[in-house]
Amino acid sequence: MKITWLGHSCFCVESEGYRIVLDPYLSVRGYAPLHVRANRVLCSHEHFDHNYRDAVTLEEGTLSPFTVETVATLHDDQGGTLRGQNTVHILRAEGQTVVHLGDLGHQLMQEQAAKLKGCDVLLIPVGGTYTIDAAGAKQVTEMLRPRVIVPMHYRRGELGFDNIGALDDFLCLFPKEQVHLLEENTFDPAAYRGVVVPRYHA
Repeated sequence: MKITWLGHSCFCVESEGYRIVLDPYLSVRGYAPLHVRANRVLCSHEHFDHNYRDAVTLEEGTLSPFTVETVATLHDDQGGTLRGQNTVHILRAEGQTVVHLGDLGHQLMQEQAAKLKGCDVLLIPVGGTYTIDAAGAKQVTEMLRPRVIVPMHYRRGELGFDNIGALDDFLCLFPKEQVHLLEENTFDPAAYRGVVVPRYHA
């Protein structure tokens, strides 16, 4: 399996030549316009920085090795009254489970967490304002205990919205030896344990 961070909360998860793109974005500060080819696109909710399906050119003819499940959550901690619904996607292939939390805006209920616990890879928002913040994200990781944690939806230098939290606010909550800062934006999740931060490449 390969996971590629395409910027913001957008990832491509690939297995056996089949590619799923999650949460393609439009017009997020610092990120180049997104253009990608994939076999399927999934969106956690209908906001412009997560649902720009036109950025994804769909290809047919490849049999999917993935099973995909969803968990209904909320985009805020006010019962969805501020920002509505949010869908968590669970992808399974090659004996590994990848969970994309979308714009999760609250702590998980026990019944929600039960479906996500023990995942191999957790793609988690950490920037606050529109999602859980760094401290809230740390709580979620402690509840779910994934092998690999990949932060998303944060500000770092010229990347990301001005009014969300910085990546370092999240990284400082972990021992340095558990944080892997990559030089590339693609990685094999089986090769890591701890927090993995891909490097953005346009």
